[in-house]
Amino acid sequence: MQLSDLTHPNQLHGLSIAQLKQVACQIRDKHLETVAATGGHLGPGLGVVELTLALYQTLDFEKDRVVWDVGHQAYPHKMVTGRFNNFATLRQKNGIAGYLNRKESSFDHFGAGHASTSISAALGMALARDHQGENYKVVAIIGDGALTGGMALEAINHAGHLPQTNLMVVLNDNEMSISPNVGAIPRYLNKIRLSPEVQFIADNLNDQLKQLPFVDHSFTGSIKEGMKRLAVPKVGAVFEELGFTYIGPVDGHNIEELINTFNRAHQIVGPVLVHVATTKGKGYAIAEKDQVGYHAQNPFDLTTGKAKPSSKPKPPSYSKVFGDTLTKLAENDPRILGITAAMATGTGLDILQKNLPNQYIDVGIAEQHAVTMAAGLATSGMRPVITIYSTFLQRAFDQIVHDVCIQNLPVFFCMDRAGIVGADGPTHQGMYDIAYLRCLPNMVLMAPKDEAELQQMLVTGINYTSGPIAMRYPRGNGYGMPLMEEGWEELPIGKGELLRQGDDLLLLAYGSMVYPAMQVAEILSEHSLQATVVNARFAKPLDTELIIPLASQIKRVVTLEEGCLPGGFGSAILEAFQDAGVLVPVLRLGVPDLLVEHATADQSKAELGLTPPQMAEKILSQFAVPQPMGVTH
Repeated sequence: MQLSDLTHPNQLHGLSIAQLKQVACQIRDKHLETVAATGGHLGPGLGVVELTLALYQTLDFEKDRVVWDVGHQAYPHKMVTGRFNNFATLRQKNGIAGYLNRKESSFDHFGAGHASTSISAALGMALARDHQGENYKVVAIIGDGALTGGMALEAINHAGHLPQTNLMVVLNDNEMSISPNVGAIPRYLNKIRLSPEVQFIADNLNDQLKQLPFVDHSFTGSIKEGMKRLAVPKVGAVFEELGFTYIGPVDGHNIEELINTFNRAHQIVGPVLVHVATTKGKGYAIAEKDQVGYHAQNPFDLTTGKAKPSSKPKPPSYSKVFGDTLTKLAENDPRILGITAAMATGTGLDILQKNLPNQYIDVGIAEQHAVTMAAGLATSGMRPVITIYSTFLQRAFDQIVHDVCIQNLPVFFCMDRAGIVGADGPTHQGMYDIAYLRCLPNMVLMAPKDEAELQQMLVTGINYTSGPIAMRYPRGNGYGMPLMEEGWEELPIGKGELLRQGDDLLLLAYGSMVYPAMQVAEILSEHSLQATVVNARFAKPLDTELIIPLASQIKRVVTLEEGCLPGGFGSAILEAFQDAGVLVPVLRLGVPDLLVEHATADQSKAELGLTPPQMAEKILSQFAVPQPMGVTH
């Protein structure tokens, strides 16, 4: 069968094992070819090809439901649900999304970009089915790394309490999330998977049973599972005690064994967990060897596995500058502890891990725990530095409020990937941190204009002991500003920086929008409009001593931010003006109240009207004709 002819997953029904293996080869070829060209997640999808095909042959997609955790492992799913021919547009504007998206396909039963959600969502579907008197299968596929997230354990706890609710959880166990998993649960799974007894049965029982003349080989899987239980009584004991029927571990690349296992699991009443052992990056030797590095890739050469060379050298990324600087600071201060939620490489904390492992903590995919643990550390004189993508810190909002801000503890939040992140789409855009942190008592918010100022703010945050403080910074590379190896000076809290003076317009820029604001000022000067530009540095507290007099004098104000406008930096400025009785026209430039879909960051900014020429045009349109005083936009 040609994968290009497959428009519905039910077309997998009736295919032989040999035919399914052919389809698997086509999926891997297309997967590798596409990610090499466009970039994207590589290892996760390659590891679940056989799992996907085997499971889908046992399901009826006219009624059955499948929920993939995170979604970056679901590229094979997309290819067998009618998107093979368009798969080359992966993560491109108006193309195939990098995660599951209910708007994209009726076969994407639940959208997700954050981990540990699948069991909860699938259980909700199963309960809805039962309440409505319907009859269909519901399956959640969750990676072993996502089991370190508390939400997954909460869902398991609830599902195990419902012995008559049919729900299958497929545990895709490849020993990895992005980096190697940490914690007691992955260690327990390793113990199961690597048990000598389980290995012996897996390696030898099939061949031995085939030699027995009176054995019905359709029952081989059941006999094999029973022998595992007899040989290793503790296999799956934790899951069984929690109310699940446990099956496994099963070879995640043996299609025949997977099909037999899934068919048996469908017959079981109540929640069942099928433990499937897979290899991340399966079928591409380079990715199998370096499972961390090839979790996701920018465009690369398939033959060598190396990234395609850039046309010119780039400055270091914000993440690398952050990791290097934090490590240097930590060398001289043993109180500093870097904390990550399973994102060491993405945040630059792998540098700290390599050089000062005793000052590095990985909690797994458990942002809530990370925040409250950091609060505990702060009560005991340590300097916890929580480094989490903006989009993932949202998951710990209650802990930030209740455990950090209410107690006014000196926890330092460092939010990587703040603002527009590009091809990962709406689940990963770092749009909301200004708004969701600005409203919290005791919180200080800051954002650097470039990588050199990031170094200063890192020192500022570590030295600030009066309460919680947060720093946001964007994805990507800096501006090539000179970096210091030591001797950084901290910044005064709540003080901005005057970068340019002009009498016609006041541009108040925050973080990544400071340099674009300078470009806007240059464009405006060509139209005889001279702008003052302020690098706000802090969204809370604002430098009202600098901003209010300037606004009162210049009388026309523009705010610029790379975040959501509702509740954001521009809103903070308007509130400050209102409180001070300063009524001047204000144009707020930022991300309006909408979801930013997947595209390159530059494409998204252009669509949102946030390129310097577009912003200059809006300003000229707004302020070319004198506005009546007291109008606020």
